Amino acid sequence: MKILLAVDGSDHADRAARHVVRLVQNCTEYQVLVLNVQAPIDAPEVLGHMPAREIEAMQETRGGDALASTRALLDGAGIAYVPEVALGPVADTIARHADAGNYDAIVMGSRGAGMLASAVLGSVTTDVIRLAKIPITIVK
Repeated sequence: MKILLAVDGSDHADRAARHVVRLVQNCTEYQVLVLNVQAPIDAPEVLGHMPAREIEAMQETRGGDALASTRALLDGAGIAYVPEVALGPVADTIARHADAGNYDAIVMGSRGAGMLASAVLGSVTTDVIRLAKIPITIVK
């Protein structure tokens, strides 16, 4: 089983990671990609004052920080995984990674760390549901 675990450093993402631990603990063959996607920065005050390389490095650092709690959970459970930080539109990038990597499922939290969320599901979660071609498990 190939699982793409989309995380953002939120409590919901940690609950999704715990769900993946339960899913694969008794599996002999599995692959887990722990993916954090950093949205493009479009703030003129940043773009006008920082070189593109510095902005990308800043996003990579933020992504690494967002992976930290999930990595600790998976490491503690002895679950093998590949961590990755990607840059791009969040929902589109998650769906594209799942498709390109021939993943069997996406697991993600119902809400993220962002300030804006819809009443039931976060906007990224809703968009991934719309875009993905494979089963998605949403963890509350």
